[in-house]
Amino acid sequence: MNKKENIGYVIFLSIIGAIGGFLFGYDVAVISGTIEQVTQQFQLDTVSVGWYVGCALIGSIVGVAFAGKIADVLGRKWTMLLAATLFTFSAFGCMFVNSFEALIWCRILGGMGIGVASIVSPLYISEVAPARSRGTLVTLYQLAITVGIVASYFANAEVLKWATSGQFETGWMKTIFQTEYWRGMLGLCGVPSILFFLIIFFIPESPRWQIAKNNSDAALKTLTKLLGSDEALIQLENTRNSLLKKEKSDWRILFQPGYRTALFIGMSLAIFGQFMGVNVIFYYGPIIFKEAGMASQGSLDFQIVIGVVNVLSTILGMYLIDKIGRKKLVYIGVTGMFAMLVAIGFYFKMNIGNPTILLYLIIAYVFFCAISICVVIWVLISEMYPVKVRGLAMSMAGFSLWIGTYLIGQLTPILLESLSPAISFWLFAVMCIPYFLITYFFVPETTGKSLEEIEDIWIAH
Repeated sequence: MNKKENIGYVIFLSIIGAIGGFLFGYDVAVISGTIEQVTQQFQLDTVSVGWYVGCALIGSIVGVAFAGKIADVLGRKWTMLLAATLFTFSAFGCMFVNSFEALIWCRILGGMGIGVASIVSPLYISEVAPARSRGTLVTLYQLAITVGIVASYFANAEVLKWATSGQFETGWMKTIFQTEYWRGMLGLCGVPSILFFLIIFFIPESPRWQIAKNNSDAALKTLTKLLGSDEALIQLENTRNSLLKKEKSDWRILFQPGYRTALFIGMSLAIFGQFMGVNVIFYYGPIIFKEAGMASQGSLDFQIVIGVVNVLSTILGMYLIDKIGRKKLVYIGVTGMFAMLVAIGFYFKMNIGNPTILLYLIIAYVFFCAISICVVIWVLISEMYPVKVRGLAMSMAGFSLWIGTYLIGQLTPILLESLSPAISFWLFAVMCIPYFLITYFFVPETTGKSLEEIEDIWIAH
């Protein structure tokens, strides 16, 4: 008797994988609420502020560089466990460090967790999800990032309220949540990190990875639970055939005709997406709003509004990605992003001075970004590469993404100070153009296709 697809179990595993995205989002965005106090406490200059924000991204680059290989050797499950461990040590380390140098090292450790999670979490989800819902399920990872971002904003605002309430009179709680409240903001990430660590022990390994490692019995057991017995046998056979058609696992596969194009697409979209400015809003939003005349608490409240819009827009993007396709979403989103970035530049150029107008413009920008490139990039880089080197290929695309993110994190304070906010946002607008063109000319539509069918697209090139 054929057992039917267990969509509830598929969603459960996808949500567990997506917790890595939540930690990613929290760790990336929590920094925005700590910049002002850390700058004052450690007497940082503009370059040092950029280093404080960007150092975690150096860790992300390191994590990405090794995550794919680790995921291909040890498996997706145990690589997620590694990411959870890195997040946990980083969070509690930031709570108790006694120097700026030690804080930097803890942030780098957390960044390594971000880099590892950014590769292995969407990879795991893509390999347990059925083809027709893979786009939606992989975007759970992006949704989790946005939830992590907004959770960090709520946590920052709440910790700031604790800091001004005076409810802690003595002891280490007063230091962490009042006098040096940035410690509490960074350290609260330890709670979901421990939860992620514990729950990973209760999920199965990726069946596609098990097939690649000649463990077909375990893979069939997992596939049967996911897809039903008939579909499991078909998927097992398709993946075996796909592996047999490919030569021995080797990074040189990625430079063969066809796969070379896929690698170019993944790396280009990853890096250009960062140069379009979205992380400037998440890293430096409170600073940008203060430039527009907002007080600290007000700027954090505005940041919460942006975070909520980001979550809701991502949910809409998740709904649309398997309905209208990856490419159409990019066309709509990037066009809107370009228009909003130009408008934000004019806001600063004309010295309008009304923070509410700036909030509306940024909300519109975040909306267009969240429904398009933020959901599409993780889906594309998790589905377009051959199974034998999928982890390695995602690492290369992720490496480009984090190089771009680091450069934005490091250079934004300098750009805002030396070129002015107006010119900075216009530069971000210009970077929308190559992203649009690469998508139009090079990206195939992958909606509704199995991972094996997508591999065949590149073979045919």
